[in-house]
Amino acid sequence: MTIAAILGSKGGEVVSVPVSASAQAAMAMLAERRIGALPVLEGDAVAGIFSERDVLYAIARDGAAALDRPVAELMTAPPISVGPAESVIGALALMTQRRIRHLPVIEGGRLIGFVSIGDLVKYRIERIEAEAEAMRSYIQQV
Repeated sequence: MTIAAILGSKGGEVVSVPVSASAQAAMAMLAERRIGALPVLEGDAVAGIFSERDVLYAIARDGAAALDRPVAELMTAPPISVGPAESVIGALALMTQRRIRHLPVIEGGRLIGFVSIGDLVKYRIERIEAEAEAMRSYIQQV
């Protein structure tokens, strides 16, 4: 089970913001899409991740003035990323170790996808349920 399999079932659309976007614009996008994080792009390269946590920390530190700052000043950088060949278990372990909830998927220096811990857990649960059902079917046939 690889990250590529998750991207195949999830679809290829990745919502992102440029490094020049304002924090307020990025927050509006998070709220509108009901997502927890966005990759921040500088050209085709992922410069960082802008998440709900970044918003919280910025407002706690700087107050409402943080909303007018560029997202590049508030994002988490450098981003921790994976390739499409990474195993789901490996990505889950990385997320647990680094205490993060989102990973950009990079191939050839370009962003090809973005996965959340929810995507990975959902995929794992579906696979475990399918394996359990296959075992039940096999046992009933014997």
